[in-house]
This record gives sequence, structure tokens and C-alpha cells, in this order.
Amino acid sequence: MLYKSADDWDNAPHKRVMLFGMSGLGKTYLSEILRANGNWFHYSVDYRIGTRYMGEHIADNFKREAMKVPFLAELLRSDAIYIGANLRFSDLSALSTYLGKPGDISKGGIEFPEFLRRQRLHRAAEISAMKDTVYFQERAQQIYNYQNFICDTSGSVVEVVDAADDNDPVLSYVSQHVLPVWIEGGAGHNDELVRRFQANPKPIYYPENFLIECWERYLDTHALRPEQVDPDAFIVWGYRQLMEHRLPRYRKIAQNWGVTIQSEDVSNIRTEQEFNALVSRALRA
Repeated sequence: MLYKSADDWDNAPHKRVMLFGMSGLGKTYLSEILRANGNWFHYSVDYRIGTRYMGEHIADNFKREAMKVPFLAELLRSDAIYIGANLRFSDLSALSTYLGKPGDISKGGIEFPEFLRRQRLHRAAEISAMKDTVYFQERAQQIYNYQNFICDTSGSVVEVVDAADDNDPVLSYVSQHVLPVWIEGGAGHNDELVRRFQANPKPIYYPENFLIECWERYLDTHALRPEQVDPDAFIVWGYRQLMEHRLPRYRKIAQNWGVTIQSEDVSNIRTEQEFNALVSRALRA
């Protein structure tokens, strides 16, 4: 680990962390508190995915829809208008919309093979964006003179690394530069996380074999053909399956590569000093 003890952390002139865990447990909340302090650089993996690696795919998807409207099609062909995504740290809806939901096209779904294709694009983008953490950490200090750095990961980072592999190419690289900090949800959090996901869907990646198994099981247990699937119903059902699938993987990353803090403690954090003390206690545990 970058910090081998609480004393290492407490005395470090530069504090560098990577928050990971399910969406909705406080990664961005903490990042915004620290960014507001003025001495922390906030690197959002989801934002990097959407702007650097998936931006053209997202814009092209918008353009395909616009081309269905003759008035807009004519303007697009003549380069009279520009169409692009306006992603923000707090609003990744353009990326979520591009990834889509499999199922009935008349209800806003996309065909399952296309959903798989977009998932593969997201996986490659997430791996690249995670490795970019090191570049941004160095850039934040060398160019902008930020002393501290926080990486706000995607909830699906756990699906693109192997925490049990000491030589995992992403974790072995990134953990040399940041301390992985898992925000663990408490008992009963799942229902609330599903509610938040339904209200504000975040970009979500499923490991391919797991996704195919979930899709086939959903079709079988609900006696449906692919074109009959309600995309909203499946994506919520799949999200619940994914939460259970991810939990042991998150725990493994924390055990092998970092530390664990609790979501109920995160919700009480208001200052940089309180966050630093929380990580220090985790390193002492």
C-alpha cells in the first residue's frame, strides 16, 4: 500500500486516495467536499470515460436519432449544428443513455447483442480511464500545484480488475500512487441504492459472462422472448443481482490492496480533517 500505517498517512505531505464501492454510497459526495476545500484535485473515472473514451460513441448515438428528423438531418449534413454530450461530475446521464437497456425497442430498449457491444466498449474505456489516474495525479501536482488527490471511481471498477491477482495490471499500477478506500454499505442499503438507481441511473457495466447468464435466466424465469422484455424492469432486476455479485469482490480489493470505511461514517463527514481522521482510523484497524 502507498501508506503502510496510520502514521504514514497522518504525516504524508501529499494525500492520495482512490474511493471505490457501489454508486450511491458517497464517493462523489466525499470528492466534492474535498474539492471544495481547495487543495484536492478530484479525478472522476466516469467523467473521463464519458468525455475521453466514449464521447464520440455518445455523440454519434445522438446524431443517429437526430437524423430521423428531416429538419435536423439537413442541418447536420451541412454542419450547421453541433451535437455533443454535456457531461458533468454530477450528471452522467448522457453516458447512461448511450449504454442503454436491453429489451423491447418500443419501450426504449435496445437489442441484446447491441447492449453487449456497448458494454465491451465501456469495459475497455474503464480500464484506460483507471490507468489514467496516475497521469492525472501527476498532472494535478506538477501543473496545478494540488497537494492532495482523490480518484472517484466507477462502481464497476471491481468488474475490470482481479483483486486476488497480485499482478493485476490495473491495481498493481494504480495502488503505487493512490490508497484504495472501499466505502462499505451497511445492512439494508440495497433497497435504497436501487431506489437511487431508478431515480438517477448511473453508467453500469456487467462482466460479460455474468450478464449473459442473467439475461438468459431472466428470459427463462419470466417466460419472455428478448423483444418482450421491459427494459426498465430488467435493468433494475439486473442491478440487484449485480450488487450481490460485487460485494465479495469489493471486500477482496480492500483486504489485498487498501482499507475499508463505512457508509454511515461517510455520511457524517463535513470537512477534510474529518475525512483524514476516518482514513487514519481505517489504517489502524
